[in-house]
Amino acid sequence: MAVEVRIPTILRTYTDGAKAVEGTGSTLDELITDLDSRHPGLRERVVDNGELRRFVNVYLNDEDVRFLDGIATKVADGDSVTILPAVAGGAR
Repeated sequence: MAVEVRIPTILRTYTDGAKAVEGTGSTLDELITDLDSRHPGLRERVVDNGELRRFVNVYLNDEDVRFLDGIATKVADGDSVTILPAVAGGAR
């Protein structure tokens, strides 16, 4: 089962510059673990203590996984996952 994962610029150092990578798993947790096996260090940037990091937003087919089952959200072949670090700040 292949799931496309879109990688933000700040995490592309872990994917050799790739904007998107493919992984497998039946849940988001398994998918991230699979990706980390080929792109070491990626998991620790997205997951902390078994949960998604507070300032990292993850979308499954454009739906925020925090409103689904979080890291336990089911994924399926052909799904698309987007990882986006939260951005704050700006000028007045």
